[in-house]
This record gives sequence, structure tokens and C-alpha cells, in this order.
Amino acid sequence: MTAAVFFGCTFIAFGPALALYIFTIATEPLRIIFLIVGAFFWLVSLLLSSLVWFMAGTIADNKDGPIQKYLLIFGVLVSVLIQEMFRFAYYRLLKKANEGLKGINPDETVPSMRLLAYAFMTLVIVLLHMFWGIVFFDGCEKKKWHALLVVLLTHLLVSALTFISPHYGINLVSAYMIMVLMGIWAFFVAGGSCRSLKLCLLCQDKDFLLFSQRSR
Repeated sequence: MTAAVFFGCTFIAFGPALALYIFTIATEPLRIIFLIVGAFFWLVSLLLSSLVWFMAGTIADNKDGPIQKYLLIFGVLVSVLIQEMFRFAYYRLLKKANEGLKGINPDETVPSMRLLAYAFMTLVIVLLHMFWGIVFFDGCEKKKWHALLVVLLTHLLVSALTFISPHYGINLVSAYMIMVLMGIWAFFVAGGSCRSLKLCLLCQDKDFLLFSQRSR
């Protein structure tokens, strides 16, 4: 049972992201490099967030419960802000690199329920970061600063939902609603349309079919 829960939660959390990697990134070496660089930026942002959290925790080491709760909220807000700052820095790096790459082609009596909730939440966070990246970069490219604000606010909102962790239904439904809306936005920002989506679902998209044949 433990192994089944482990593999089930793992594939729920990372299965779609792995599929996206295999079909859209793994066949292009340049995309793999960009993926690794993006992961590096994200890890550095988490490192800085951890340093802020460590310093704040050291200062408030012997404080009472309410102070610790506010400290946790402060840590989440700072972490989101740092991650979005690094997302913008990553965009600026890609922008500069592109100039040189133009010539390159209720009761928790059942632990598995809590683990499943964590798995589904991890899945939505992974997909949201992908959608946020698309919308964020498009906003930077087209000077649509309201898009950057939406990314920041939705990131804060999804992070704040984790504070109501015992109420898994509320935070999961809310997070998935945000994910669907951001996914639709990212789809159209990336050049998608209702017609292209219909052709792809019906396996009539010639560009997609040609790309699949070349990948094989």
C-alpha cells in the first residue's frame, strides 16, 4: 500500500510535467539548456528565500504562537516576491541571449488522503509556474505590465491557499480554477486559437503531425 501511494502521488504530481518535457523539450537540446538555466534561477530564488526565513526565524526564536504564524505568512510573501523577481531576471537573460541565438535552429485518519492532496497541489503548482512564465514573458515583451501584476497576485493567492491546508477541498478547487484560467490565458498568448485546438484534438493539425514525425 505504501509503494502504491508513493508512486500514485508521484505520477499525479509530476506526470503531466514529465509528459510535457518528453514531447516539447527533450527533442531540442537548446530547450534543455534553457530548462536547466530556468531551474537554476528558481533554485537560487529559493535559496535566498530560505536565508530570509532563517534570519527571521533566528530573530523570533523564542516568540509565542501568533508571532510564529505571522512570521510564516511573511516568509511566504517574501518567497513569492523573490521568485517573481528572479522570473523577470530570467526573462531579461533570455532576451539578451536571444540576440546571439538567432542563427541557431476533514479528520486525517487516512494519511493517503493528505498525501493525495499534496500530490494534486504539487501538480497545480508545477503547471501554474509554466503558465505564469508564458504570461509573464509575454507581458515583459509587449510592455503589458498588468499581466505581471496578475502573475504576482495569483502567485500570492495560490501560496496563501496553503495556509488553509486542513480544508483540502477549498484550496484545491480554488487553485485548479486559477490554473485553468491562467492556462487559457497562456494558450492564447502563445498563439493558440479555438480552431488550432480543435484541429489538434482531431489529429488534423498538419504542423503538429509533421513535428511528431520529425521527432521520431
